[in-house]
Amino acid sequence: MISNRPFSRSCIKIAVRLLLGRSRAHVQDWFPGLKLELATADRDGTIKYRGELVGRLTCPLRALLEKPANVLIVGSGPSVARCDLTRADGSSCLLLNGALHLFPSVIAKPLAIAIEDERFIWRHFDLVKRIPAGCVCLMSVSVIRAICELDRTWLRDRPIVLIDNVRKPYGVARRDTADLRKLPYVRLSEDGDVGFSEDPFAGIFQAGSVAVSAAQFAVAWRPRSIGFVGIDLSNADEPRYYETTDKAYSGIVAAQKRIVDHLIMTRSIAAENGIEVVNHSPISALVGMGFGYDATFAKAE
Repeated sequence: MISNRPFSRSCIKIAVRLLLGRSRAHVQDWFPGLKLELATADRDGTIKYRGELVGRLTCPLRALLEKPANVLIVGSGPSVARCDLTRADGSSCLLLNGALHLFPSVIAKPLAIAIEDERFIWRHFDLVKRIPAGCVCLMSVSVIRAICELDRTWLRDRPIVLIDNVRKPYGVARRDTADLRKLPYVRLSEDGDVGFSEDPFAGIFQAGSVAVSAAQFAVAWRPRSIGFVGIDLSNADEPRYYETTDKAYSGIVAAQKRIVDHLIMTRSIAAENGIEVVNHSPISALVGMGFGYDATFAKAE
C-alpha cells in the first residue's frame, strides 16, 4: 500500500505536534501558507494561499441551486462494480473520493463531490482536475491546502464548501467533550465518542471516512431519502472498485466500528427529521447493523 503523502508533509506534521502539542497539532492542516476567511450565511469567505486570493468559500445551504429531493452518497468500495448507477439521478449523487471515476461517463452532472483526506489529492490530483467549473466541492482544510500546493489556480472556478472538523476546527484549539457539549448544534453519545452536527456549516464530526461527513451535510439538506452506494467498510482492505494491485492506504479497517457508530447516529437523527436512510451495498458492514440492503441499483446477474 502507498500513501503518496510527500515526505515534507510528514515532517511538518511531526514538527507541528512537537512544537504546539496535541491541542494545536491540527495547525499542520493549514501550515504553511493557507489562510481562510470563513463564509457566513449571507456572505462568501475567502481562500488565500501565501497572501494570494485563490478561491472562495461558500455556505453549504447556498451552494446548491435547489434543495435535492434525494441524496445518493457514492463511495468507492468494491461493491460499486456490482451497481448500475446509470439508473441513478446523477443530480442527486454526492461523489466521494475515487467515485470521481464515474464522472462523466456514468454520472454526468453530480450534485457535489466530497474529499476529506489530503492523501487522495497527492495520489489522484489528475482525477480531481476533471471536476468541472461550477461543481460544488466539499473539502477539508488539509485538502484545500494540498490543492494550493499543487495548483492554486484550480480553486478559482469552483464553489468550495469547507468540511471543518468540529473537534479540531480551523484556527481554534482542539475541543474536548465538555467544550463540544456547550455547542447547540452538536449531538453526542453518552461517552462523547460519537457525534453528529446539526449545522455542518459550523463544523462536522469526522470519523475515519468522508461518508460520515457527507451524511451530515446530506441530513442538513433535508431530502426525502439518503442512500449509500459503495460504502462497504467490511472489505476496505481490498482494492477499491477502480484499483487493481496498486492499492492506496486506507484507515477504514481500523476505524470501522467508529464509522459505523457515527452512521447509526446519523440514521437515527435523519429519522427524527423524516428522512429515510437506505444502504445499496450487499456486502456493506451496514447490512448487519440494521440498515438492510436495497437492490435498486443491483446489476442483473
